[in-house]
Amino acid sequence: ASQRDPETENPTLSDLHPIGVLAKVRRIETAGETVAHVVLEGLARCTFVEPIQSDPYPVVRVTPIPDAERDDAETETLADALRERVSELAQDSAGPLEPVRIQGAKPGQLADRLAAALPLSREDELEVLMTLPRLTRLRLVAKLLNKAIDLGQMRAKADLEVRKRLSKQQHDAILRERIRAMKHQLGDGEGNSQIDSIRARIGQADLDPEAQEAAERELSRLETLSPGHPEFAVAHTYLEWLADLPWKRRAETKHDLEKLGEHLERDHYGLDAVKQRILEHLAVLELSGSQRGTILCLAGPPGVGKTSIARAIAEASGRPYIRIALGGVHDEAEIRGHRRTYVGALPGRIISAIRKGGVKNPVVLLDEVDKLGHAWGRSPQSALLELLDPEQNHTFTDHYLAVPFDLSEVMFICTANDLGAMSAPLRDRLEVVEIGGYTPDEKLHIAKRHLLPTKLTDHALPEGCLSFSDEAMRTIITGYTREAGVRQLGRSLAKVCRAVAVDVARNVDHRIAPVAVTADNLHDYLGRQRFFDEVAERTAVPGIATGLAWTPVGGDVLFVETSRMPGKGKLECTGQLGDVMKESIRAALTFVRSNADALDVDPDFLTRNDIHVHIPAGAVPKDGPSAGVTIFSALTSLLTGRRVRPDTAMTGEATLRGRVLPVGGISSKVLAAHRAGISRVILPLRNEHDLEKVPAEVRNEMEFIFVEDMKQVLSAALESKPHDPAHAPTWNAGLRPPHGSPSVSTG
Repeated sequence: ASQRDPETENPTLSDLHPIGVLAKVRRIETAGETVAHVVLEGLARCTFVEPIQSDPYPVVRVTPIPDAERDDAETETLADALRERVSELAQDSAGPLEPVRIQGAKPGQLADRLAAALPLSREDELEVLMTLPRLTRLRLVAKLLNKAIDLGQMRAKADLEVRKRLSKQQHDAILRERIRAMKHQLGDGEGNSQIDSIRARIGQADLDPEAQEAAERELSRLETLSPGHPEFAVAHTYLEWLADLPWKRRAETKHDLEKLGEHLERDHYGLDAVKQRILEHLAVLELSGSQRGTILCLAGPPGVGKTSIARAIAEASGRPYIRIALGGVHDEAEIRGHRRTYVGALPGRIISAIRKGGVKNPVVLLDEVDKLGHAWGRSPQSALLELLDPEQNHTFTDHYLAVPFDLSEVMFICTANDLGAMSAPLRDRLEVVEIGGYTPDEKLHIAKRHLLPTKLTDHALPEGCLSFSDEAMRTIITGYTREAGVRQLGRSLAKVCRAVAVDVARNVDHRIAPVAVTADNLHDYLGRQRFFDEVAERTAVPGIATGLAWTPVGGDVLFVETSRMPGKGKLECTGQLGDVMKESIRAALTFVRSNADALDVDPDFLTRNDIHVHIPAGAVPKDGPSAGVTIFSALTSLLTGRRVRPDTAMTGEATLRGRVLPVGGISSKVLAAHRAGISRVILPLRNEHDLEKVPAEVRNEMEFIFVEDMKQVLSAALESKPHDPAHAPTWNAGLRPPHGSPSVSTG
C-alpha cells in the first residue's frame, strides 16, 4: 500500500490510497540491524476492506480486483499497436524503455509492465495503478510512452551537443586518468597523491588568469614526469609557491586613527611632527578608500624609533607586520628572485615575505634601505624602483614565479639613516618623513617612561628595587652618551641593571634593599664620565672655530683648527678630508687674501708663512661644503688674533665672493649643538624655515643668527678685540676630539 503523505509515521487506512497491490515475498536481504531489502512479486490489485489488527503489526482484510476475462476489439487493437511500438523501441539502444517482457501478456498486464519499465514519476505510477478499466489504462500508458519518447529524444540531442562541446579541460582530464592508470600498472603511481594534492591546492588558491595558465602548464608537465626525476621536485616546489601565495586573500583593514594616535603617544615620546604626518597619510587612505598611496620613508639616526613606528602602524590598521632587513643585500636576485634555470632557485625576499604574511595587503617594513650593497653590474636599489612605485607594482614579476603578482595593496614603509646613499630615482619614489634626534628633556622622559621599566623586566628585577634620580639620568644622557637616539642610553641603563642583578642573585632570598642611583654614585656602575663640555676650552685661542656636521647617526660638533708657521705660503690640510672640504679651505683662503684690507689682515701673510688647517678625529672621513663658513672664521681668527666666541657654532657653505649658501641637516646640527652646551648658532638666512623642525624647547633655549655674507658671520662669531697671548691658557695636548662616527658630512 502507498501512503498519501510519506511523512506520516503511523498511517491508518484513511492515510492510504484506496487501491493497493497484492504481492508475494520472493526474497529478503538484511543490511545491518535495522535495514532490510525485500523483493516482491505483484499479483493483483486489491482494495482495503477493514483492519483486523494493529499490533504488533497491522493486518487488513482486502478484496482482489481481477482483470476481465475477455477484451473488446478496441482494447486488443490498442494493445497490438503498443506491442509493435515497443518492438521498434527495443531495437533503439537510446530508447526510453528498460527491457520489458511483452510476449504473451494480456492487455492489462501489458499496460502494467510498460508502466513499470518507463521512467515515471510517483504521481504517474499511482495514476496507472488507480486506473482500473484496461482500455483507459492502455491509453494512459500510450500517452506516457509518447511523453517518455519525446523526453528521450530531447535528452539524446542535448547529450550530442555536450559531446560536441567537450572542453579541452575535460578531454585532458580523461587523458590524465588514462596516464595515471598506465603509470599505476607500471609501478610509477607513487607521485599521484602528490599531484592530486597540489592540484586541489591550486584549485582553491583562486589564481589570476595568467598564473592559472602557468599552473596548468606545469601540472601537465608534472604528470609526465616520474617522481624520481630531478625536474619533478622543481616543478612541484614551483606549484607549491603558486598555491601558497595570497592571490585574493586580504586582511580586514581598519584605519583607526584614534587608536593609532594613542598607540604612538604611548610608545613614542615627542616626535609630534612625525606622528602628525603618519596620521595624515592614513587619513587620506581612509577617506579615499583606495589601497594605493605614497611609500613612506622614515629617515633619521639610529635609535629614534623608526622600526617601532612601523610596527605601531601595522597594529593600528589590523594588517600583518613583516620586516625585511636589506642591510648588506648586494644582489638584485635577493629582491626579485632567481630564475628557475638555476639550481636551488627560490623567489626573492619580497614574494617570500608576502607568502609568510598570508595576505596581499600587509605592512612591509624595508629596513635600512640605504645600506643596500652594490655588486658588479647589478644594483639591488634598481630592483626596488618597480617595487616602490604604486603605478607599477601591481604587475610586479618575480624572476622565479615568472608571472605578475599585485603588490599595489601592500603598505611599504622604508627606513634609512642616510638619504644621500640612495639613488635619486629611488628617493623620488619615497615620501620622506624625517625623524630628528631627541632633546635631553625628551630623553629623560623616554628613559623614565619606557627604557627603565623595560630593562627592569628584562633583567627580572623586582619592582621598586632600583631607582634613578633625575640628576643621575641627565648625567647619563650628557656625560655617558652623546647620540641622537636613545639606544646607548638604554644600554647604559641595562649595565646598571646587570650590576644590581648580581647583588640580587647573590642574596639567599633574592631580596636586597632598594638601590637609589644618584649623580654621586653613578660612576660606581658606569665608570668615569666619557664626555665633557669642552667647547670653551678648545676655542680659548685664536684660529679655532666650532662647526656643525651631519652624520648618518645624527648631528655632531666639528672643530676646525688652524695654525701658521714660518714658510713660503704652503697650505697643508689634514684630518681625512674629502675633495669638497679641501676646495672649501682653498676658497676660504682666497677670500681672506682678496679681502685682506677689509679684514685687517696683512696682505703678504702667505709670503712669509705656511698655513695648516686640521680637523681632529683624523681617522673619520669628512666631506661636504657646509664647513666653508667655519673654515673661513677659523682662518680669519688666526690671522686677526680675534678668538671665536666659545658659545657659538656655525654651519653654511661659503662662496669665493663671500656669500653664504644654505645647507642640509639643520635640525640634526642644531640638536647636536644643544647637546654640546652651545647657546648661539650661526645659520644661512635661507635655512631659517628649517628651524620649524627643531623642537620648541630647543629653539627657546638657543639664539640663532641668520647671515647672508661672511662679513655678518665675522661680526657675530669673532670677539671684538684681538686676544692677548700673554693670558692664553697652556695648551693641553691631551684634549679629546669630538664624539666620533663612521663618517661625517658637513653638507
